[in-house]
Amino acid sequence: QVQLVESGGGLVQAGGSLRLSCAASGRTFSSYAMGWFRQAPGKEREFVGYINRSGGTTYYADSVKGRFTISRDNAKNTVYLQMNSLKPEDTAVYYCAADRDSIFGWSPRKYDYWGQGTQVTVSS
Repeated sequence: QVQLVESGGGLVQAGGSLRLSCAASGRTFSSYAMGWFRQAPGKEREFVGYINRSGGTTYYADSVKGRFTISRDNAKNTVYLQMNSLKPEDTAVYYCAADRDSIFGWSPRKYDYWGQGTQVTVSS
């Protein structure tokens, strides 16, 4: 089992940047692929990005491609989401999630463990 805690959210103006962190407990962090998701009020939780166990493969939603970057540091049990050129439509609660399976998936149902989320608000 792994426990996840996100941090780094906040209020930023459009065009600004934020870096989210997701710290994982346990000694098996490197055995999990990691995903970032977000959920805006009244909307379903949506896929943002994915990074595989080693950090060598990443995938992004089209809406964030070229603006967001996922990375991980397995020695620190942490995954990051660097968000640049933020837009008001990026406003949401952002969640990290861990997947025991090595096969990529964008559906939230595929992920086994979730953090509590961190709020990101982008003002226009």
